[in-house]
This record gives sequence, C-alpha cells and structure tokens, in this order.
Amino acid sequence: ADKFAQVIRDHGPDAVGFYVSGQLLTEDYYVFNKLAKGLIGTNNIDTNSRLCMSSAVAGYKKTLGADAPPACYDDVNHAQTIFIVGSNTAYAHPILFRRIEDAKRNNPALKIVFCDPRRTDTAEIADLFLQIQPGTDVMLFNGMLHIMLWEGWLDKPFIDAHTTGFDDLRALVRDCTPELVADICGIKKDDLFTAAKWFSTSKAALSLYCQGLNQSTSGTAKNTALINLHLATGNIGKPGAAPFSLTGQPNAMGGREVGGLSNLLSAHRDM
Repeated sequence: ADKFAQVIRDHGPDAVGFYVSGQLLTEDYYVFNKLAKGLIGTNNIDTNSRLCMSSAVAGYKKTLGADAPPACYDDVNHAQTIFIVGSNTAYAHPILFRRIEDAKRNNPALKIVFCDPRRTDTAEIADLFLQIQPGTDVMLFNGMLHIMLWEGWLDKPFIDAHTTGFDDLRALVRDCTPELVADICGIKKDDLFTAAKWFSTSKAALSLYCQGLNQSTSGTAKNTALINLHLATGNIGKPGAAPFSLTGQPNAMGGREVGGLSNLLSAHRDM
C-alpha cells in the first residue's frame, strides 16, 4: 500500500496498474476494479480475458451486441444436438464433460458433433467427428450455412424479426459449396451435410467452443461465423440452444461481468 501510494504521489495514478487472474471470485474482481477505477483513478486494470478470451468477447459484441453467453450449463440437458468445436472438453472441462455424458445417457437421441484438427479424448463421445484441417473453421461454418440455405433449413421468421444483414451473409456464403468446403476442410461431403442437418433441424442446438476458436489470427471471424449459424436457425434464446463460449480459466466471464477489462465498467458497460 505504501509503495503504491508513493508511486501515485510521485508519478500520477496511471503509473500503476493491475493484472489480475482468471481464477478470482466475481466479488474479488469487483473490488479490484473499484480500487483501480474508483479509488486510484486509473483504467490500468486487465485480466486474463485480454489474452485468452478476446476473440470470444469481440465475437459476442459484433453479433449480439454484448459480451455475455446467452446460455447456462443446464442447457446441456435440453439440447438435441451439441456441437463441440475447438475444445478438448473431456480434458479441459471435465466437470462439464461429465454433464454431457449424463445428458447423452439420459437422452440417447442426443447427437454430438465434435470438430477438431486432432482426435482427442472428446472424440470418443461424438456421433460425428469432423477432423478438419487447421484454420478452416470459418469455411466449415460457412459451408454448413450454405447447405442450410440450399435445403431451406433456416428459421426465416426469426431472421426477419431479430436479425439484420442476412442478405450480406447469404452473399458471403454463396460460393462455399459442399464440394469446395469438403476439399478445403479435408472432410467428407456427407459428413458436412450431416453436421448441417443435425444442427439446423434438431429442436435445440448448443455449441460449445473454446481456445481452438479464440487463439487464432482469425479468432473473431471464427466466433462470428459460428454465432451466425445460431441466428440463422433460431437456435438461441430457448432451452438447449445457444452459442456457449467455454472460458479458458474458471471465472473469466465473471470478471467481465463486473468490468474486468481496462475498457469496461460493471454490467457490460463500455468505458
């Protein structure tokens, strides 16, 4: 406390900063924010979200307008299709994976699609494993949307009532034909078709994704392309259906809820 006070006295409040962990309680984050922004008077406070979750943050804000997953863990029990991509959930989120196993046991009709360049432990539970080439996630998602458009598997009333810019998106995916996408992604065309069908025609599709989509030069594009699938099919805002970003550390989301980035205030308000 003495050292901080001396540096602030000598050099001003912006001469100090805080970098806090993704493993704090939400209340702890709030107190750190209050100390930095409220008492000391500096925005120099950041958390692990700046590094591990920035693509997820930007993806949610670009598509939904707020950095808040529109889902909860109980949605696992209501989903009819679970789409796991860019996450070795069995290894990295073992407690959540137990819930997925329980949901599959309780509902054998539940379809699980797993997408990853590596065959990891998570592939064992999958009904369909898409072993795509690294970096081809956006092409995969756009290819799925192309098929949904072609087959008429979209929720047009939802699109008309709740989205903007769909014509631009339609134009964007026009050239993402199944042949091209299967070739670029290195998967079978039939598997691409199956993934698109399960996602769009089931009563509730839940996406679970993590650092495979975030730690990338095109991370924001990967996040937005996946969220677009949910908006195009109306798989959002109902039990078991949402794009659910799994956090890299236990409470990165809780930190952002109370302003745990240098450009945020509490309750998702921009600085």
